[in-house]
Amino acid sequence: MSALRYLVAAAAMAAVLPTVAQTTQQHVRGKVGSLAGNVLVVRGAHGGATTVQLSGDWSVVVMRPVDVATIQPGSFIGTTEFEKPDGTGQSLEVHVFPPGVKIGEGHYPWDLKPRSMMTNGTIGKVTAVGKGRMLEVGYPGGMRRILVPVGVPVVATAPGDRSMIKKGVNVFIAPAKLADGSLGANRVLIGENGAAPPM
Repeated sequence: MSALRYLVAAAAMAAVLPTVAQTTQQHVRGKVGSLAGNVLVVRGAHGGATTVQLSGDWSVVVMRPVDVATIQPGSFIGTTEFEKPDGTGQSLEVHVFPPGVKIGEGHYPWDLKPRSMMTNGTIGKVTAVGKGRMLEVGYPGGMRRILVPVGVPVVATAPGDRSMIKKGVNVFIAPAKLADGSLGANRVLIGENGAAPPM
């Protein structure tokens, strides 16, 4: 990726993920039903539809698979995880932030699956566990040891284009409630080659 495109990707991640971390709304996951102007309709897995009003400057962020070896001491990541009986975490997905981007730090509830949590922090020690990885993830006030098993999605961001948002495409949106009670957003996350964003 060129330096310019990398900076754009970093800006996109920085713009979207504070909203992801701070919103009190349920996140919107599903397939695009329609896009008319800036009005996006997303159809969920169980058939319901959610309408999101996109801002005039809305943009697209593509979540692209990367090798787990990308995660090194000093990397800043987010991971959806659940706690195992021994107190360690087990990852359901990992998203690697661009260098210099540190947002949403902490350990807080997430709505991917029942009892799932989001942990955002800086990687300390990385230990191989079979073909998986045990990560030490530090954040203000805490640290967690989280296992990333083989096969868990590991992604990083790249800038996308609005033309990618078409009927049937899998999307993830972190909406905010607008003054009239409707949902609004300025970023739409998609996976690469039709994959659903893992978070």
